[in-house]
Amino acid sequence: MVDDKALADAPALAVLELLALDSPPGHFQELLDRARREKLPRMPMEELERATRLALKIQASSHQRRQRESVMADLVNTVHDMTIPYDPDTLLKVITSRARRLLGFDMAYISLRRPGGGSYVHSSDGDTTSLNVGLVVEESRGLGEMAHESGAPYWTSDYLNDDRIPHGEQLDAVVRAEGLHAIMVVPIHQSGVPIGALYGADRVVRHFTPDEISFMRYLADFAAVALEKARLLDRSQKEIAELRVAGVRARATIARTRQLSGALAALVHLVLSGGELHELAKAAAGTLDAGLVVSDGCGRTLVCAGEPPGLDQARTRDAALEAHAAGGPVEVAENVWAAPVGAGGERGLVLLRADRALTEDERAFFGSVGQTVALLLVVQRSTAVAEGPLRDEFFDGLLTAVAQPPGQLARQAHQLGIDADAPYVVVVARPEGGEHGKAVVWSSSYAYRSSGLMKVHEGDIVLLLPGTDASAVARAVSGELSPLLAEPVTVASAGPAASLASVAQVYQEALRCFDALLALDGAGSAASIDDLGFLGLLLSDDHDVDGFVASVIGPVLDHDAERATHLVATMEAYFAAGSSPTRAAGGLHVHPNTVTRRLDRITELLGPGWQQPERATEAQLALRLLRARDVLRRRREAVLGQREAAAGPQDAPGSQDTLGK
Repeated sequence: MVDDKALADAPALAVLELLALDSPPGHFQELLDRARREKLPRMPMEELERATRLALKIQASSHQRRQRESVMADLVNTVHDMTIPYDPDTLLKVITSRARRLLGFDMAYISLRRPGGGSYVHSSDGDTTSLNVGLVVEESRGLGEMAHESGAPYWTSDYLNDDRIPHGEQLDAVVRAEGLHAIMVVPIHQSGVPIGALYGADRVVRHFTPDEISFMRYLADFAAVALEKARLLDRSQKEIAELRVAGVRARATIARTRQLSGALAALVHLVLSGGELHELAKAAAGTLDAGLVVSDGCGRTLVCAGEPPGLDQARTRDAALEAHAAGGPVEVAENVWAAPVGAGGERGLVLLRADRALTEDERAFFGSVGQTVALLLVVQRSTAVAEGPLRDEFFDGLLTAVAQPPGQLARQAHQLGIDADAPYVVVVARPEGGEHGKAVVWSSSYAYRSSGLMKVHEGDIVLLLPGTDASAVARAVSGELSPLLAEPVTVASAGPAASLASVAQVYQEALRCFDALLALDGAGSAASIDDLGFLGLLLSDDHDVDGFVASVIGPVLDHDAERATHLVATMEAYFAAGSSPTRAAGGLHVHPNTVTRRLDRITELLGPGWQQPERATEAQLALRLLRARDVLRRRREAVLGQREAAAGPQDAPGSQDTLGK
């Protein structure tokens, strides 16, 4: 504190002492008050007042300079912080926090422009409610819109009471909820285009100084540069990340392409090394991790690997048409693809079912699988042609029953890929048009694929095919050959042959079946000896009476045996009565309704149409054969009984053995 002597002798010096001590402004005022109380002379008093004014001015200037230096230091630190590689959202939060602390605001926030007009509050610092962040500011409302339109800062000491501002209801509600009064806003520009605004607000009435407005503008300019940098960095990082992902995908694609290329080479090698169709299908299915089916031109499955696509025969035929029309793989259902197979006169299809969508390279590979299957069929056909003379010679020997040692026959069959122990069906086929050459080529390939034999004998195609159902084999041959030739084909079959040595006998039955088809005006149809009913019984060498009876009325016989009914007797009485239920009831001594019920039951067992002329004839023949067999059996048993009685009990066993022989 300045003493009284210093105040009286050198008033200005006393003021300098306070100034040197950086005393607060109140001390200067106290010095003036003391001088007035002590009634300092006029001249020293005037000198003291002038010195006090100058000291206060110097002190204010010094404080302002120090404050500017402090703010500038904080601003430099803020700019330094903005050089840190933030993402845009984090950077905006850093800017609001820095602005609030730098200029002593109660609250700071940033709004960004919306593409359709207006703006929204992106980030905020110092807020006390959740109303501010995300607030949409309507166009031409609030200080921010005024700053955007003019490109210059705007401020107010008391926002809600300032009539210059175009108020908005929602915006005013937020200002009121936050208790804000003084608000300053400066626009944020990038390349001369406003992208947002930086706000500073106080909850008391405040008059902003030019330095504060300038510092706010500097901060907004720095924020614009930093934000652009952050956005560029963020975009670059995203592009780098995308490039990395693209690189990974590209490497995976290249690796997959190499794998598919190697797999395709392996398939071709498999074909050229004599591999089988099922091996090729399994390898292709494993490469694509999917189920795969190879079918013929009629939609019948040749080989299957993995879980099949689940298409029925009709849908498979439609898929074949689509694939052949497109000339390559087509998607016929969700994740189900079809690829055409074309090998000379043969057409087929490869179906694939995957648990995912196929890539472009995988689709191309799948198309190549179809071509590889076609190549395999061509190779098999060529092999069949090359082995043709040996096969023809071997087949001729079977058809003409040339006597050979059993061991030699088995060895020849093994050399030609024929299983000597398997059952075989003989098929005789004749195209009814002019496509005989194409039929021969197809038959040769078909027999080779089926591990059978084929030859042309007296103008007819003769096939030896594995199987036990002669009717099914005949239908299969007709079903493939007729559509291929686009003309009817007469197909007859017989079998199965008990061994290769009995093929000649079965062949003769097939020829008789073929002649019977022509005699019955059945050219262009397919049938076996069994399909001809009683005619087949007559044409067959073994005259299988039991088999014929069972095929015609077997269900009725089983029903009588299991339930002790009289359906067979009812059928005999019904036919004997001229198909009259009433007269049949009289012969059976039962009510006509009983006969009707029995006839209905017979219909359930044999199916509708058993009373039609053709089937009725077969039924009557079966009944007569059954009755004749029973009569012969009873006579044989009676004769046997008489002989046993005449021979005596001690000779009975020997007599039975003699009769059995």
